[in-house]
Amino acid sequence: MVLTDIIKRWNVLRGDKAIMCTGTDEHGLKVQKAAAKAGVEPKAFCDKGADIFRDLARKAEISNDHFVRTSDQDHKDAVQYAWYMLQEKGLVYEQKHEGWYSITDECFYPQSGVQPWVDPSTGKKIMTSIETGAEVEWSSEQNYHFRLSAFRQNLLEFFKENPEWITPEHRMKEVVQAVESGLEDLSISRPYERLQWGIRVPGDETQTIYVWLDALMNYATKAGYPFTPGKEAEGGWPADCHVIGKDIVRFHCIYWPAFLMALGLPLPKKILTHAHWTLGGAKMSKSTGRVVDPFHALDRYGPDVMRFYMAHDGGIQDDSSYDNSNIIKLYNTFLNQQLGNLTSRVTRGKKWSVRGAIERIASAPADYWEEGSGSRFYRNSLSTVAAKVDNSFDIYDPRKAVYQITEFVRSANAFFQMSKPWDNILEFAPGEPGEHVDRTIYLAAEALRMTGILLQPYMPNKAKMLLDQLGVQEGRRTLAYCQPGADLDYGTPMVSLGSKHEGVLFPPLASEE
Repeated sequence: MVLTDIIKRWNVLRGDKAIMCTGTDEHGLKVQKAAAKAGVEPKAFCDKGADIFRDLARKAEISNDHFVRTSDQDHKDAVQYAWYMLQEKGLVYEQKHEGWYSITDECFYPQSGVQPWVDPSTGKKIMTSIETGAEVEWSSEQNYHFRLSAFRQNLLEFFKENPEWITPEHRMKEVVQAVESGLEDLSISRPYERLQWGIRVPGDETQTIYVWLDALMNYATKAGYPFTPGKEAEGGWPADCHVIGKDIVRFHCIYWPAFLMALGLPLPKKILTHAHWTLGGAKMSKSTGRVVDPFHALDRYGPDVMRFYMAHDGGIQDDSSYDNSNIIKLYNTFLNQQLGNLTSRVTRGKKWSVRGAIERIASAPADYWEEGSGSRFYRNSLSTVAAKVDNSFDIYDPRKAVYQITEFVRSANAFFQMSKPWDNILEFAPGEPGEHVDRTIYLAAEALRMTGILLQPYMPNKAKMLLDQLGVQEGRRTLAYCQPGADLDYGTPMVSLGSKHEGVLFPPLASEE
């Protein structure tokens, strides 16, 4: 959710309209069994879960426009309509299906995809998925199938024409290899006697639609599916980017595009797949207690710090290990000592004025910065950082972008420290500390202003606080203003800067335990 929200907010920063969708996939045998174990009806069980995720999104400052529940009536209607369309096109048939089924993964695995495993604690021998490690059981049942095999060539041609469709690259290669090795038709229903918690197959009350055909349609549902002919794009379809975990690549990158091709709908333009958070180097698991409570983490560090940490340390290529000590270290070494320190020194300086420096320096011609104090910082950092960060978002790499922003702040700090404005004050000119000091303060203030703009997708509250302290007008906080000299009207704080730790952007942590 955080990764997607950062991308959404960046597009808004660019001046684009952006719609973000998240929610809960609620149907399936796994949920049905969990509800039975809890002693409640599946709908009540899912209501509680949806409320938790809604609260989490709100608390984490997620700016989603839609929260989809696959138990919503408009979603059910859209899924049944899609089923009808697939049936009309002759892409659905009924047949007995046998195979290894995982309730945890909600899918069948071929014989080559399973292996025997002995539970060390009980000595019980079970069969598990090689891919996920989830237990599988042999299942034989009559159900409906989708002619997935018929789309092998279409998928391979699409992948060839769009070699960067999936990010990172190595997951794209894995998907291509999987499709090249052959596709079996996909079982897309379960007998109602086994699975009651789901959407019924239209015209056949004995069958329930397979959870992954059901769940994947949610993206199209909230874009207005079934679409009015000629108006498909009005709700935002196709999506510019789907953001998914690496464990569900097969469903989103093989089944989903095949369903869309079958329905005659355009495919999403990009699939961004991310790796997982681990704890102590091992996979998080509720059964072993190896988990992190996100609500507790948000209460402890605040949403802005947690969002920044997740973007900075979270893995897209490879898994990342969650560690409180890393959050504290990032806070101390960067947020407090770099960004917070530079903000305090520039905005609270008693012997200079941000507004005064802007008034005296900002209107200078471009060649003014070709030489002299700060000219290298102006050319190499201040004038280039926005384009670098924007390019990273073009390739859907928010982590690279945040590293570029942190490096920019460090270079601004180094420039400020090296320039030593406090040692160059002209004592004989009250209110005008001299050109050298004005140049330094102006460039440092510009660096902070641009950093505040660039950090809005990552830390919406702290970025707002920084821009308020600098006095940047609300309408001048977009990417269009993220160039040196683009805004000459700031410099008078909109909020009280306070004293000591009051009003400080990133005060020292109360406790590091």
